[in-house]
Amino acid sequence: MASERETLIAQLDMAGRALSTVAVMFHTALAELSGLSATEQKALDLIERFGPLTAGDLAQRSGLAPASVTGLLSRLEKKGFARRIPNPEDRRSVLVEIVRGRLDAIGPHFVELLRPLHQLYDTFSDEELRAILRYLTEAARLQQEVTGRLPRADR
Repeated sequence: MASERETLIAQLDMAGRALSTVAVMFHTALAELSGLSATEQKALDLIERFGPLTAGDLAQRSGLAPASVTGLLSRLEKKGFARRIPNPEDRRSVLVEIVRGRLDAIGPHFVELLRPLHQLYDTFSDEELRAILRYLTEAARLQQEVTGRLPRADR
């Protein structure tokens, strides 16, 4: 018979799987509203949060193969969501930035998600919120680390 902790960890594993699945489906549906793939939309999210970025920076942050990032950026540029600009710190490279306003159509859908999430946050104490924040931050770091170790076609 499983201990209470083992049962709790199994439930956390299942809840994490469920959250991951609905997150992928949500972002896929949102991306389609703009004519993007989920990968393209999440690449734009990385550029918005950390950019402008070089293609190499985007490959490192996303875990995608550099060749895949080159094609991804070309598609985003062709669709008018991103543009390449000179890198002021290194004339040999270019940065990729978001074309402002192109993702405005999906903004209200994020608000539709954030409103009930903030209501959910209100049901937790500050101490519980700090624990949730620590978990999410570390889980994202671990997943990015493991993603970087996955076999890739270009290795």
